Amino acid sequence: MDLRSIKPGLLTTRADMHKVFGGGSQGGIITPKNSPNILIYVDHDSGKKYGYEDGWLEEEDEFGPVFEYTGQGTRGDQTFLGQSGSRNAAVLCHADSGKLLRVFMAAGKVPDPTSSAKQQRYVGEFGVDPTLPYTVREAPDETGKRRRIIVFRLRPKGDFERLSRDVITRANETNAQRVSAAVVTCKMVEPKRKRASESRRAAQPSLIADLRQSTLREAYLEELTKCEHEVFAYQVKISGTTTTLKTDLYDATEHELYAIRGASSREEVRMAIGQLKDFARHIKPHNPKLTVLLPEKPQDDLLSLLHTEGINLVYEDDHRYTRCAAE
Repeated sequence: MDLRSIKPGLLTTRADMHKVFGGGSQGGIITPKNSPNILIYVDHDSGKKYGYEDGWLEEEDEFGPVFEYTGQGTRGDQTFLGQSGSRNAAVLCHADSGKLLRVFMAAGKVPDPTSSAKQQRYVGEFGVDPTLPYTVREAPDETGKRRRIIVFRLRPKGDFERLSRDVITRANETNAQRVSAAVVTCKMVEPKRKRASESRRAAQPSLIADLRQSTLREAYLEELTKCEHEVFAYQVKISGTTTTLKTDLYDATEHELYAIRGASSREEVRMAIGQLKDFARHIKPHNPKLTVLLPEKPQDDLLSLLHTEGINLVYEDDHRYTRCAAE
């Protein structure tokens, strides 16, 4: 078998792909040393044991379809660092390393009754989403303990096969699960990237705003923690959809839900209002206080808008936080 015969829909095995690409034979991420490829093996049965499911999102965005893949690591927080995080780092940095991601889906046992091997169906070539390469969620590890997992957002490159059975299962009902604030506040420590890649990403306005938002979120969590408040976040799956959403901070001590933005513009304030109104319906107990957290005081008309909507405002002012109550 050669590379020209490896096309989406091909039924193969790990052993056959080992002959073509090399690399190890265990684990979901295979990183052959002398090949410009990284092999990703997806098995629905394996993932469900640990509370997650990999596959296509049913919902597409303006850039097309997304394939979610959970990183390596079955005990404790997943990471990009050290030996335990080396394969996750390889996926994140594959473009800088000049490597392609090739995704395979487990497709039942091989026809040979004497073998326990599984067939692998080739899905296609992928790359991580350049804008949001991964998201962080919470799920149980192999001991049942809650931990942070890395969920890569993969975009197809060239031909691919998207079967209905590869789509993540829709939620039967809306479920808002309280999770650690670390899921939304603590940025994963990433491996050192090539300078050219870093400079391109850092120069994007959206990433600058995201960094400012993340910094504000981290600092305010620290402030609430100093005041001995219990702070969490919510991980939400909406009935009939496959996408997992996350709130910003939820202060359980005050029963207060926050939307945090990286700028105080009209667009950002409008986005924060929509976010709060959307998520507040799913928070229990019901009717939390709603608050927007901004890096500086917005213009007076936006203060009036928040007051009209019954939403509080907290903004950073000379390294302190000023609160404007809605009532």
